[in-house]
Amino acid sequence: MIVTDDTQREALFAAGKRLRAVLDAVLARVAVGVLVKSLDALAHTLIIDGGDTPSFLGYQPLGMAKQYPATLCVSLNDAVVHGVPQEGVALQEGDVLSVDCGLVHKGVFVDAACTVIVGEGDDQARALLEANRKALRYALVFARAGATTGDIGNAVETVAQEYGFVAPPELGGHGVGNAQHEEPFLPNLGDPGGGETLQEGQVLAIEPIFFEGEDSQIVTADDGFTYRTMSGKRSSHFEHTVLVTEETPVLVTGPMWE
Repeated sequence: MIVTDDTQREALFAAGKRLRAVLDAVLARVAVGVLVKSLDALAHTLIIDGGDTPSFLGYQPLGMAKQYPATLCVSLNDAVVHGVPQEGVALQEGDVLSVDCGLVHKGVFVDAACTVIVGEGDDQARALLEANRKALRYALVFARAGATTGDIGNAVETVAQEYGFVAPPELGGHGVGNAQHEEPFLPNLGDPGGGETLQEGQVLAIEPIFFEGEDSQIVTADDGFTYRTMSGKRSSHFEHTVLVTEETPVLVTGPMWE
């Protein structure tokens, strides 16, 4: 999506504010013993009651054999993205939990995700999340008109290497606004100056994804949606919808995750 007028801009930022309120409510519910299906039910109720539409529910990405069955993507530990909330699964102490959600408001799609630790967790998990948040902040430096998708990918890759984590080459951010997924693809690896040039008014979902260890390979779970680390190690991802400007991008689903 390229925002060209005030009506589009107002709808975009209203959508972002609504999605952030949903995610904040879901994350406030996270605790040991909470059922992941209850988080999905909460997000669904909040979106529908707000007069909006869950953009993940019923979505069938290219190459997928069936429609996604939930409002949230709930990815635990070695689940990377697109984790389907399963019946009877409760959060446990130390789980690394990624919650990803999207909605449609007045025809505008927005997308955001946050990773948290359930309970106290361990030092390695906290380091994983710290590095991942830093990668998002660094990537945003390059989310401006005239920069490239390669600049964003290189920013994420640089932080991953600094902290000793890896980013999967197949997964990353994307354009958003008119649809759930639009061009361009935003890889979490890249060469400075490479890829597509960003435009003023472009709407992007920037989504750095990190794995523990040195293996960046992914596998698809039996549910047909969930990507898991092949190594079995934990994963983290953070995502914001942003509006590209000539200078600092504007966080549509902000503020930044802490």
